[in-house]
Amino acid sequence: MYTHFKEQSYNAAMEIIEKAKLNKGDILVVGCSTSETLGQTIGTDSSPEAAQFIFDGIYTAAKEKGVFVAAQCCEHLNRAIIIESSAVVGKETVNVVPQPKAGGSFATAAYNTFEKPVAVEEISAQAGLDIGFTMIGMHIKKVAVPVRLENNKIGNATVLAARSRPKFIGGIRAKYDEDLL
Repeated sequence: MYTHFKEQSYNAAMEIIEKAKLNKGDILVVGCSTSETLGQTIGTDSSPEAAQFIFDGIYTAAKEKGVFVAAQCCEHLNRAIIIESSAVVGKETVNVVPQPKAGGSFATAAYNTFEKPVAVEEISAQAGLDIGFTMIGMHIKKVAVPVRLENNKIGNATVLAARSRPKFIGGIRAKYDEDLL
């Protein structure tokens, strides 16, 4: 029933990975409302089955490129992050196991799929996907730059994307590296 979600999410993830020029070891933060993908209002119709298909598509694309996926939990867990422990060595972890109604179905799918999942309160990801208006901006490294995707729908949900770039400093006489823009 939700098998097309896997292809849509794979395509969106691959597109942002390429447009953001992510490197091996970089982090892609993803927030996902399965309610929105099903045409409902965020937080009203969580679907573990839909979440697993969406997660599988994103995770497949990320693994192909050597990129870590950081799954943002819902507001009930203060938008904490579920991520592979190897991506956050030395970072303080917190103790929580996401559930569909407390953390969200997408974060639950990530927790159940990762080899060694941990939860952290925050992350500074190089890029992100916001599936269904989940507010991932707090987890994007400064400076966040919006990215328009051709693959901007998963089910009924709108997919927003962002990448990061280094801050500009120096003022009017400064010159900037075009490759970092």
